[in-house]
Amino acid sequence: MLKCLNVNMINIEQVKELRQQTGVSISECQNALEEANGDNEKAKEVLRKLGKDLANKKSSREAGNGIIKAYIHPNNKVGAMIELRCETDFVAKGDDFKELAHEICLQITAMKPFFLSEEEIPEEIIESERKIYKAQMADSGKPEEILNQIIEGKLAKYKKEVSLLSQEWVKDNTKTIKNLIEEYVAKIGENIVLKRFTRFEI
Repeated sequence: MLKCLNVNMINIEQVKELRQQTGVSISECQNALEEANGDNEKAKEVLRKLGKDLANKKSSREAGNGIIKAYIHPNNKVGAMIELRCETDFVAKGDDFKELAHEICLQITAMKPFFLSEEEIPEEIIESERKIYKAQMADSGKPEEILNQIIEGKLAKYKKEVSLLSQEWVKDNTKTIKNLIEEYVAKIGENIVLKRFTRFEI
């Protein structure tokens, strides 16, 4: 009996730890840990998938509220402004939503994205990059099929680097900004849409 009690106590501590790390509800943390057989990192992956699934389900819901958030770096030389949308004014005024907006502004300031998503990159820019990579590898002596694979790999990397939603989060490179937003969708329970951003630098 005592052994069972200890296991339950360990589970409670694990749930608390996962809750602190992710901000997701206690019941969801418990379910994720059960699915992951008590493995904290696997439980985070379960919650990440939950956030992605929930974001997909909620993506059709209108995000008519939200905030404009700005951040200026202490050197007063660089900053960012975003329009982040949600469904209700209640969520827009909440600390979690404001925290997400702040993290996105920090990301923009630090990582200099040019586009919101990979789909927004104009085809002429992609073609221009492709030509540059071809020119760089013109004398490599590699077969054309291999060259094309390398070039497409470089293009895929370029798209991720210049697209905000595809960028690795500066505070945790195991997740992208899209993943981060999906986690907050799971945490908050509303559709969240990053509409646009601007970066300023002197």
